[in-house]
Amino acid sequence: MIRSSPKHSAFGSPGATLALLVLLLAFVALGGAQALPTSSILDGTVRDAHGTAVEGATVHLLKRGASEDRKLRTDAKGEYRYAQLASGDYTIRAEKPGFPDAAFGPFTLREGQNTRIELQLGAPDQEQAGASTDAPQFFDPPQFTVAGVTDAMNHGGHGSDAVSRTTQSLTREVSKLNSTGSPMPPEHEASLRANLQSNPADFEANLRLGSLLTSTGKPAEAVPFLERAHQLHADHDSARELASTYMALGKLPEARSTAEAALSEHETADLHHLLAEIDERQHEPLQAVREYQRAAELDPSETNLFDWGTELLAHRTLQPAIEVFTRGHQHYPQSARMLVGLGVAWYASGSTDQGSNYVCEAADVNPSNSSPYVVLGKMSIAEPATSQPVLDRLAQFFKRQPENALANYYYAVALWKHDQSSRSPETSRQVESLLEKARQLDPKLAGASLQLGIVFEDGRDLPRAVESYKAATNTDPQLREAHYRLAQLYRRIGEKAKAEQELAAYNRISREVLDQNEREAHEIPQFVYTLRDSKSPASQH
Repeated sequence: MIRSSPKHSAFGSPGATLALLVLLLAFVALGGAQALPTSSILDGTVRDAHGTAVEGATVHLLKRGASEDRKLRTDAKGEYRYAQLASGDYTIRAEKPGFPDAAFGPFTLREGQNTRIELQLGAPDQEQAGASTDAPQFFDPPQFTVAGVTDAMNHGGHGSDAVSRTTQSLTREVSKLNSTGSPMPPEHEASLRANLQSNPADFEANLRLGSLLTSTGKPAEAVPFLERAHQLHADHDSARELASTYMALGKLPEARSTAEAALSEHETADLHHLLAEIDERQHEPLQAVREYQRAAELDPSETNLFDWGTELLAHRTLQPAIEVFTRGHQHYPQSARMLVGLGVAWYASGSTDQGSNYVCEAADVNPSNSSPYVVLGKMSIAEPATSQPVLDRLAQFFKRQPENALANYYYAVALWKHDQSSRSPETSRQVESLLEKARQLDPKLAGASLQLGIVFEDGRDLPRAVESYKAATNTDPQLREAHYRLAQLYRRIGEKAKAEQELAAYNRISREVLDQNEREAHEIPQFVYTLRDSKSPASQH
């Protein structure tokens, strides 16, 4: 199903092929069409079991069907790089005397992709002999291995632009679903400060005051107290709180060194989780996902599993994300955010009904929580039709929060799309009323004006449709669908100059969207992974 054109991105009207051709022709006319690169690049780092770069390791790269592999050695930083590679299936292996080999594959290189694969050699024989057998075990070993990252330059193509943008938006909603903690009483700060005035070397008072200041958005004030506490007693708690505060201030090298020093003394899940956050802030997603996984192995808590799954989802590694969220849901069936994450992962993989069903479950877990309804609303906007379960939940959202602009807006969209073949005049009037109220509650909600224009256009009230589309473009000049629909209406009523102006705006914005998608593909690379077996990561729901 093509869902990139305006005709499908709002209420599922016909005309997707025409709109897609207009978009592609405009892209060519504006100079956006360039020859795709014909070769790929593969690079990465070889590390030992402790994460240290290995110089002089031999890397073998073999293309399926080739008689010989390509060899090179890692440099002083443990780096290797293959350029001018043809697309195809490959396997890669690293070796160095004294270490067990590291291998990965088969994996696929596509034209124009830059792929990075990290290889980790096993521990030397003498270390393996003395290694402890008491390493903590994950409650259910994952059936995948993440080995690298790739620029997903063609991660959906121009034809799936609407799907790609919707998935990115839904992923951002998932990443905002944080667990709630219990805040400390406000008078606690005063008592701690009073205690420190009489006893500035009180370790507990310094640690607790610093932690409180960080949690209340005052990390700069917290640092002296946490540094003093860490100097007095460099234990796990003081190191974690100090590293977290450094991270909040953007002092990432200090945060990393503090956390790693504490981790070398005692391995804990929360320190691995903290290192994952630091890695992500430093644009090291491959290290981040491994730290999240290790945190979940040590402590398969709801938070650790959710954040691991979210990291995989953010980097479009959908099958592993489904596996992690499924395991999380099995262990925490009342976790609404785990259900939302699972639903979005299934939706992004193409199973839209299964995805929306999981998010419907999330809405039922805690009906007062708006987040699952917002995710369902965004799904409804992107799909040509609304299922009965989604309509029921969005109706509930509206009933519970009638003064919420999004509740009115999403319920209106769901009503309009639910049964288009037998839509009654009463339904049209109800949808119109909901959209008008949404605009009143939030004048910046351009989507409500756009959808209102569609309702008027469907009822052949072209003057009101034009005014609604114009209101949408005035509120959000980058809302390209409103420009496109306005261009079509101007053409129908004989306003040729205005039609050309709106179509030019639509073409310009479309090119910008395509460019943005390409930038995001580079900024948020996709993980390269292999499955340990051919089984599906999760059972069908």
